[in-house]
Amino acid sequence: MYCFRSYSRVIGNLAQHYAQRSINLRSSALAFQYNNSIAQLTAKSYIRRTMATAMGKRLEGKTIVVTGASSGIGKSTAKEFARTSPKNLKLIITARRIDALKQLAQDIKEEVGDGVKVLPVQLDVSSPEQINNFVPSLPEEFRDIDILVNNAGLVRGIARAPEIDPKDTDIMFSTNVTGLINMTQAILPIFKKRDEGGRGDIINIGSIAGREPYPGGSIYCATKAAVRSFTDALRKELIATRIRVIEIDPGQVETEFSVVRFYGDKSKADAVYAGCEPLTGDDIAEVVVFAAGRRENVVIADTLIFPQHQASPSAMYKKSS
Repeated sequence: MYCFRSYSRVIGNLAQHYAQRSINLRSSALAFQYNNSIAQLTAKSYIRRTMATAMGKRLEGKTIVVTGASSGIGKSTAKEFARTSPKNLKLIITARRIDALKQLAQDIKEEVGDGVKVLPVQLDVSSPEQINNFVPSLPEEFRDIDILVNNAGLVRGIARAPEIDPKDTDIMFSTNVTGLINMTQAILPIFKKRDEGGRGDIINIGSIAGREPYPGGSIYCATKAAVRSFTDALRKELIATRIRVIEIDPGQVETEFSVVRFYGDKSKADAVYAGCEPLTGDDIAEVVVFAAGRRENVVIADTLIFPQHQASPSAMYKKSS
C-alpha cells in the first residue's frame, strides 16, 4: 500500500511538473508571438517614419509655389508640403481669392508652427500681365523657387458644339493652358541658373480628360490634352538638365470643380458624386508631395489616379439609392 501511494505521489508530482512546464511553454510561445508582433509593428512604423523623415529632409529649405491654392487640390497640396517638412520650408500660395489664401496661411501656421513661412499672393493665372509681375514682386527671400505646382484650372459647362459659349472656351484655355505655360516660363529661368543645366521641379496637374475625351467636355478635355502635350515636350527639352517635369492626372475628385462647371449650382454638382466615393484633394496632394520628395534622380513622370469605382471618364460604378 505504501509503495502504491508513493508511486501515485511521484506520478502526481511529475504530472504537475509537466503541466506547469506546458503552461510555461505556452506562455513563452504567446509572449514570443506578442513580442514578434510588436517588433513587426515597430519595424513597420520605423520604416514609415524613416521614409517620411527622408522625404522631409529632401524638401527641407525648399521654396514652393502652388497655384490655385485657395481650395481643393491646391489647398491640400500646400498643407501636405507643410506637414511633410515642417521645420524649414517656404510656401508661396496663389489664387484669385486672397481672403481664402490668408486663412490657409493661418491654418498652416496653427498646425505646424513657424518653421513653414507662407506667403499668400493674389494671382489670376489667366492674366499674362499678373504672371509677368509675379516673380519681380516677390520678397527677396521667396524668389529662389525650387518647385512649381501648376494646379490652377477650371471647367465651365457641359454644352456640346455648336452650343458652347465662347466665353467658357476663352476662360478654360486662358487658365488651364496659357496660364500654366506662362507660369512655367516665369519660373523656369530661376531653375536654369543652377548647376548642371538647371535644377527644380515642375509638377503639372492634368486630368484623365486629357487622355480620354468625353461628350459634353470637349473644350476642357482639349485643354488638358494640351497640358499633356506641353508637359511631354518640356520634359524632352529639359532632358540634359536636373529639372524634373512631372504630370499627375486625377480621375474623379470631389472639389469645387463641379460647382464651377455647373455655374454655382451645388445640387447638380452633388449629383455627380451621388452613389460613389470620389477622390479627395488630400489624395492627390499626397501623390504630389511624394513625387516632389523623391531622390533627385527619380522622376515620377506620369501618374494616373482613379477612385476604386472608376475605370475611365465614362466607366464608373455607382450604387443605386
